[in-house]
Amino acid sequence: MGNDENVAPPREVRLDHRQVRVLAHPLRMRLLGALRTRGPATATTLAELLDTNTGATSYHLRQLAEVGLVVEDPDRGSGRQRWWQAAHDVTSWEPTDFDDDPDARAAVQWIHGDQVRLLAEHAERWFDAESDWSPAWRDAFGMGDIFLTVPPGRLQALMTEVWQVLERYRDEADPTEPGAEQVQVFLAAYPLWQGKR
Repeated sequence: MGNDENVAPPREVRLDHRQVRVLAHPLRMRLLGALRTRGPATATTLAELLDTNTGATSYHLRQLAEVGLVVEDPDRGSGRQRWWQAAHDVTSWEPTDFDDDPDARAAVQWIHGDQVRLLAEHAERWFDAESDWSPAWRDAFGMGDIFLTVPPGRLQALMTEVWQVLERYRDEADPTEPGAEQVQVFLAAYPLWQGKR
């Protein structure tokens, strides 16, 4: 299967100030992530998946819908049964997009912190389950680091190039390929020495 010329590019949104403030909530982040990875679902299904209650799930789905991050799935649902889907496949922003809005800056910091917490939780679950996976998967998973000395423009170019490689692999992915599994790849770059520059 893989990628072909008829496949639509991923739907991407560059978050605005209102969207980033609404997204900075633990359940909303999880709801959007579940809809992106698992596809359309009802509030009841999402509540069961995320171990929360349907009322809270419905409320937070509506909050996400108000800013255009989720939409009702027009091809599903009947009567009171509402199906939701992610409005976009990719969310992006630059930290400087919110320099003029302290609340949005705080929301971005919270989202980044939540991503780090998610990485730590995933790693801990992996350590607990690693021995249940095949040697091929155990060798494929993991993380590493490298030290570089580069100016900001070169670092931005590196991040862009690595991101393009990840997007190419995502676009060429064939979920029906034998042995295929959903994986999450984190990409991060931080200064080695923290301090004002």
